[in-house]
Amino acid sequence: MKDTQIRYTLNVLARWFVGLVFLFSGFVKGVDPMGTAFKVQEYMTAWSIGGITFEWALPLANFLSVALVTCEFLVGVMLVTNTFRRFTAWLLLLMMLFFTVTTFADALTNKVTDCGCFGDAVKLTNWQTFWKNIVLDVPAVWIFLSRDVRRKRRFERDVIVLLFSCAAMVVFALFNIYHEPCIDFRPWKVGNRMINTDPTLRMESYVSYRNLQTGEEIEVPSAQCYDYEADTARWLCIGTRVVDPHEINAPGFSMLDLEDNDWAVDLIGSPDSIVIATIHHLDQVDEAGTAALQALAEWAGQEDVHAVVLSSALPEEMQCYLHDAGLDNLDFYFADATAIETMARANPGVVLLKDGVVLGKWHYRNINRLIEN
Repeated sequence: MKDTQIRYTLNVLARWFVGLVFLFSGFVKGVDPMGTAFKVQEYMTAWSIGGITFEWALPLANFLSVALVTCEFLVGVMLVTNTFRRFTAWLLLLMMLFFTVTTFADALTNKVTDCGCFGDAVKLTNWQTFWKNIVLDVPAVWIFLSRDVRRKRRFERDVIVLLFSCAAMVVFALFNIYHEPCIDFRPWKVGNRMINTDPTLRMESYVSYRNLQTGEEIEVPSAQCYDYEADTARWLCIGTRVVDPHEINAPGFSMLDLEDNDWAVDLIGSPDSIVIATIHHLDQVDEAGTAALQALAEWAGQEDVHAVVLSSALPEEMQCYLHDAGLDNLDFYFADATAIETMARANPGVVLLKDGVVLGKWHYRNINRLIEN
């Protein structure tokens, strides 16, 4: 009797532990399914099996993203509610086997530097992700071995829970595809200050040292490093770091003109309102997206708001598109597609800034919310 109670308790703990992790993982990826789709595309282009590539499946990335987040969320629901035990145990085992093998290959090769297992909510290195999966494998195997433990059948209730959870997650994910994510975990979140415009701030430099006797590592301002430099028997300089308070709080972000001049600091830190229309893939902009940009340009002209376009397209392609759309009056700049995707998921998207602060962000389908206000 005591052994049975222990097994039951361990089974409950295992189900809830893994279930909550899957619920969290499915939810944070469902918040930003476009980000998950971008990650799926990254895997498809980075990996091949026996010389067979997966680039043919790139158009299915959005579908696979919704399917993945829904599947993860449903596994979490079924584990927590203890429904469809055998099916859930098999599905969980297969998913964990796939995740573990994939992340181990990632950790060894670093072909995909960030697996995106928790979206942008929690960032893990490839090795951290692999060991996280190893930790989850233990209760997953226990759940699989305990899959035949009998329980009172409540088939109708189980089906209702499963169908409702599936429908809710699919609708939630689709909403976040057709609009900007309802929760933003990225640097360009509304309300975030992207650059410090205080002119009194100066660059600061820091020096890192390692204690040769204890192995301790410390970092001190460069103005305070004289004692450490003098004591070479104890301290070894291992690196320096410079902090520029006027850098954009998005690593690698730039806004290049036709002559490769970077205007990011000037435009993002402008004391006047500026609207940036983001286009990460010009060939995927449809008629509705173009119409939204035309409405935005007209509104900006009427309200005397500086509006620019930020794209990853080639200069000649961008010039041709803007000319055909009647948007020649808009200044345009260039950036890496990934940087633009991080800024806004929509294609095109719209970001409103003033004095370095993100005041608003909209999908092109919701551009009227900006124009009508």
